[in-house]
Amino acid sequence: MSSAPSKTPTAAAQSSLHQKDQAWSGRFSEPVSELVQRYTASVQFDQRLAEVDIQGSLAHAAMLQRAGLLSDQDLADIQRGMETILSEIRAGQFQWSVALEDVHLNIERRLTELVGDAGKRLHTARSRNDQVATDIRLWLRGEIDLILDLLRNLRLALIGQAEANADVLMPGFTHLQVAQPISFGHHMLAYEAMFGRDAERLIDARRRVNRLPLGAAALAGTSYPIDRAFVAEQLGFEGICENSLDAVSDRDFAIEFTAAASVLMMHISRLSEELILWMTSRYGFIRLPDRFCTGSSIMPQKKNPDVPELARGKTGRVYGHLMGLLTLMKGQPLAYNKDNQEDKEPLFDAVDTVRDTLRVFGEMVAGMEPQPEAMRRAALEGYATATDLADHLVKKGLPFRDAHEAVALAVRAAVDAGVGLEDLPLSQLQSFSPLVGEDVFEVLQLEGSVASRNHPGGTAPTQVRQAAARARARLGG
Repeated sequence: MSSAPSKTPTAAAQSSLHQKDQAWSGRFSEPVSELVQRYTASVQFDQRLAEVDIQGSLAHAAMLQRAGLLSDQDLADIQRGMETILSEIRAGQFQWSVALEDVHLNIERRLTELVGDAGKRLHTARSRNDQVATDIRLWLRGEIDLILDLLRNLRLALIGQAEANADVLMPGFTHLQVAQPISFGHHMLAYEAMFGRDAERLIDARRRVNRLPLGAAALAGTSYPIDRAFVAEQLGFEGICENSLDAVSDRDFAIEFTAAASVLMMHISRLSEELILWMTSRYGFIRLPDRFCTGSSIMPQKKNPDVPELARGKTGRVYGHLMGLLTLMKGQPLAYNKDNQEDKEPLFDAVDTVRDTLRVFGEMVAGMEPQPEAMRRAALEGYATATDLADHLVKKGLPFRDAHEAVALAVRAAVDAGVGLEDLPLSQLQSFSPLVGEDVFEVLQLEGSVASRNHPGGTAPTQVRQAAARARARLGG
């Protein structure tokens, strides 16, 4: 959910707010300074929690009414007032106040303006400590669901590329050196597998996000006869946080999400690096649609892969948020501390970065155009079928180490002659081992090499198509 447009009063208007507007002002003999108000306020960024804050408050109010702590009329008034507030927020007409610190107090004050004492009764049996913990979990749960949908779209785009290019051959690399020929479709499915693990991690993390803190109050629970299970059911939580101290101070779920997001962005960055390399004139393996590239202000021939380059950079940004959250939590004693206000901006930005990156990559990968001829030329340049020649000799009875040595000599001869292994005459190949048969040229062809890897997980086109079909079935696509 993106943050709603805000209307924040001027500094002069803010300073006109009386001390009584603070939820806790009765304890203090002077108002908080304007500087401290600005320094400690979070409403500038936690406005995006407004809709889930209202959602949680409505469930809390319904529970209070069931427990006899709110009258039917109070509940009706609260529901009516919240409907008005939600409309104002969505229309960008809500007046946000820095003096009221955060999204929670801003909404509560407006509710009281609209419905009177019923608004003041809403905070019975809860604290901002358990309220904000609930809001963040509700918000993050929804964002994880959206990210999983976007991740599914990217995986389907990779599967589509695999299906369309199962027979397109390219060099597989180790150490960035040509190693063995593979199917381009096989290469695409390697990334689909990575993103599949990312989805598993997010689904697993969501289970721990989806637990209700509300009812823990400030830190010790409440003396009111509340029904936490009812609130959990109303809000779609799978359970409640069992310990009140932990419920208000736990931010493991935010750290865990950001850790999963960091691994996901690492996979994005690996894919980005390959796309960037493949776009260069030295490789020329792919073309990306023009709408995902930019030009140069001075060099008219340039077509720069800005999207993958920027995604590679944004990966470090998400890593930074993970380290920031870990550092934020490492020295906090139980229970809630104001430090935890600093959890939101890194979490919000990590979510935004992952969500936007997946959205653009799903479309970009779907529109990517492989260049089969360039891939084939590169595979032929690197003696990619040398291992197949060694396997040919092993199958005829030669120990592998001896076969390895014989093929190494053959490669050296081909390099000296400036030709491929498949271009050496049979008699010369047999000079390296008399076991070389006339059928050797079948295994020295790229197609023969790739087709021979015909087992689950192998790069044979038949296996690539079957793997793509299985992956698509898992996604229901």
